[in-house]
Amino acid sequence: MIFDFLKTGIYIKRWIVLMLLSVILISASLTKDIDIFSISVGLRTSLRIGLFVLGIGVFLISLMGLIKGFIRLLNKSLPYRISQKTIFDAIYSKGFLEKGPRIVAIGGGTGLSTMLRGIKNLTANITAVVTVADDGGGSGKLREDLGMLPPGDIRNCILALANTEEIMQKLLNYRFKEGSLKGQSFGNLFLAAMTGIAGSFEKAVKLMSEVLAVRGKVLPVTLDNINLCAELEDGRVVVGESKIPEEVKNSKTPIKRVFITPSDAKPYPEVLDEIEKADVIIIGPGSLYTSIMPNLVFKEVVESIKKSRAKKIYVANIMTQPGETDGYLLCDHIEAIERHCGGRIFDIVIVNNQPIPPDVLERYREDGAQPVWSDKKTVEKGYTVVEEGLLSISNGLIRHNSAKLARVVSNIVYGKDVIHEYRLGYLRLKNFSKPFKS
Repeated sequence: MIFDFLKTGIYIKRWIVLMLLSVILISASLTKDIDIFSISVGLRTSLRIGLFVLGIGVFLISLMGLIKGFIRLLNKSLPYRISQKTIFDAIYSKGFLEKGPRIVAIGGGTGLSTMLRGIKNLTANITAVVTVADDGGGSGKLREDLGMLPPGDIRNCILALANTEEIMQKLLNYRFKEGSLKGQSFGNLFLAAMTGIAGSFEKAVKLMSEVLAVRGKVLPVTLDNINLCAELEDGRVVVGESKIPEEVKNSKTPIKRVFITPSDAKPYPEVLDEIEKADVIIIGPGSLYTSIMPNLVFKEVVESIKKSRAKKIYVANIMTQPGETDGYLLCDHIEAIERHCGGRIFDIVIVNNQPIPPDVLERYREDGAQPVWSDKKTVEKGYTVVEEGLLSISNGLIRHNSAKLARVVSNIVYGKDVIHEYRLGYLRLKNFSKPFKS
């Protein structure tokens, strides 16, 4: 075994020798009896300091060399490549993120996955509770053909929390452009195949999360095959999540309430467990009636949130959504949630206050959307409103800036931006394994 170690191509022998040399130099600097050619006391002190500094420098160089050597050695034997960044990310995750608060994020669609990309840099103890009421697009097709739960929103949240190579992200987000699979996402097909292998959707989600090294966990709000229904102000009932916005826009009749069928559907028990253990519960951002409400129509979920002593936060959308929240103010969004939940379920509201460029705003207004700003009525109702610039515009589309949103959540939880401080290297977090309550 020793002879194998002495073979060429191991990449680490020279660095071990250099590290031993650094130990000798540091030891020599700490030796009180050092006396070379009867030099003066002042020169002897300078020599000790010089040896110590040199020893530390050689030690650090040899340590970095050892790390690179081990990486080269592992990359020759493993079927996949790792990097220094991979190792340091793992150390970062263990040393900082695993001590972070337990955050439960509730919602669906693009809004939830956008937020998850930011808060995964705040804690590894994330649980995303995701709606499974989608019946349109590729998810709806798989739901109809295979009888499985719609994978789209689940897939987006898994990818948002994943620590994987960029090429894997692109692969799982790839949409076929031709044939019978046109418009279908490879990630959806991957999750469908995993469901067949694992035997159940929830096991498939956990396996996919393991494969992609997900930071935290992603849970469907229910394992039942549900349909989202909307009762409009004129009494008509629209069945199907994808049909609701279309019917509201065509008839210009607002939504009165949403509900699910079957009415006896139950939430996934693990969801209730995670809410009970949560230090922070975040609702939104996302489509009010088709992404957020499908999670809150379960009375068990609402009761668990109400009983929780966690900090409870609502992240408001930046713009209203045609076909769902036409003409809504911030207070209208909140009142709709209160109406469905039988009272308030959060105390803190995060809302954007960053001006929107006029050209972008005009395009949205042409489609019937308008900005959601803070309003007097929300403050008067006793909510703590946190206004911050959260705007991100890409290809003319308005989104939340995930990094800025995570910093706002960090300030609410800790009273400061711990993500920035930790990366500067001078933050020491308390351990959140003990209950963190407001």
